[in-house]
Amino acid sequence: MLAEAHLSAIVQSSDDAIISKNLEGIVVSWNPAATRIFGWEEAEMVGQSIRRLIPPDRQSEEDDILARIGRGERVKSFETIRVRKDGRKIRVSLTVSPIFTPDGMIMGASKIARDVTERHAADLALRDTDLRLRMLADNISQLAWIAAPDGGLTWYNKRWYDYTGTTFGTMQGWGWQAIHHPDHVERVTEKFRGDIEAGREWEDTFPLRGADGQYCWFLSRAKPIRDQDGQIAYWFGTNTDVTELLQKEEQIRVLLMEVNHRSKNMLAVVQALARRSGGTDPAFLERFENRLTSLSANQDLLVRRGWATIPMDELAEAQLAILGREHRAQVRVEGPPIDLSPRSAEIIGMALHELATNALKYGALSRPSGRVRLEWQESDGRFRIAWSETAGPPVQAPDGTGFGTTLIRHIPARSLLADVTLDYDPAGLRWSLDCDATKARTLNS
Repeated sequence: MLAEAHLSAIVQSSDDAIISKNLEGIVVSWNPAATRIFGWEEAEMVGQSIRRLIPPDRQSEEDDILARIGRGERVKSFETIRVRKDGRKIRVSLTVSPIFTPDGMIMGASKIARDVTERHAADLALRDTDLRLRMLADNISQLAWIAAPDGGLTWYNKRWYDYTGTTFGTMQGWGWQAIHHPDHVERVTEKFRGDIEAGREWEDTFPLRGADGQYCWFLSRAKPIRDQDGQIAYWFGTNTDVTELLQKEEQIRVLLMEVNHRSKNMLAVVQALARRSGGTDPAFLERFENRLTSLSANQDLLVRRGWATIPMDELAEAQLAILGREHRAQVRVEGPPIDLSPRSAEIIGMALHELATNALKYGALSRPSGRVRLEWQESDGRFRIAWSETAGPPVQAPDGTGFGTTLIRHIPARSLLADVTLDYDPAGLRWSLDCDATKARTLNS
């Protein structure tokens, strides 16, 4: 009796529907969980056919279950659809077992039903999400992959296999090294291992062999994915084909070199014409040629930089190169990294060239003891540059203003809307420029 009471308590308190029926499918017992799941009260179901819960298109399931129970078979857990009292269909997981009499005869069946509607919906949502993510991963333009915390690769997207013609069996772990160019694989592997061990984002550019045996260049990146404790759980990486981009960059570089070469030839023609037209004034020819040299130095710098922004320190070095090693040692250059637009670099470069040549001929650099200090800074939205000379011969202001003054003072003031000062202090010439920092970076005409 105690065992029966205990069993009854289990049935009554179970979260699963526990139902018994005879061999004709008539309900014999119905626990409270069955009411919660199917909506029918015990009094409404006992004595009624279990087929009341089965949709019309699934009645054959009950035929099969009753036949198997009649043969003494157990119907293991399977998922199907059943109908609640309110007509709503739910997904349930069923297990049906035969009930035997003491003498071994089959007298009916016990059924355990669990409502798995929410779990099934969650599984469908998960599968749908997985499908969408896989569809996204397999159709992006990049080769994509996932690596374990130690860097060994554990997954590749379809693009990877389409491009390389490989299989996961050959590519898993560090198998990817097989499709790297032999001239680059050692360098790439060393950098990849170093970044993985340091836990920092990885980026590199290298060629990968395609299924056709040809190599293409890829810009590759990998980012660590961390768990809730901050530990690296995975690495997610991509390889972007940049072959065409690199080819176009090379074409542009060659074109710029050709333009540079032709423009220098034009400067040489202008120089030759100046010599023929300059008469017997060697001072004019020297100044003119020096200014052409300054333009040429600026142009070389612009070509190397792809006509992008020009760092101030590179501009200064390009213009001071005319001084030679001995005189260059007399000039101290200081300033933080600041990028100038090509037009701003051209204006400031010509001014620095003029200051340098004047210092070499008449100013501080005309004496071994002389010193020049060139410095620049950016603060409060202003770009400031200053040239100061010391320990040279006494400075005398010129009687008039020539083109040199225009290059040093008037053009920068007008083009950069700058405050430009030119002080002929007897102790040493001083020149300064103060303009809006944004304008120095963006001036293009």
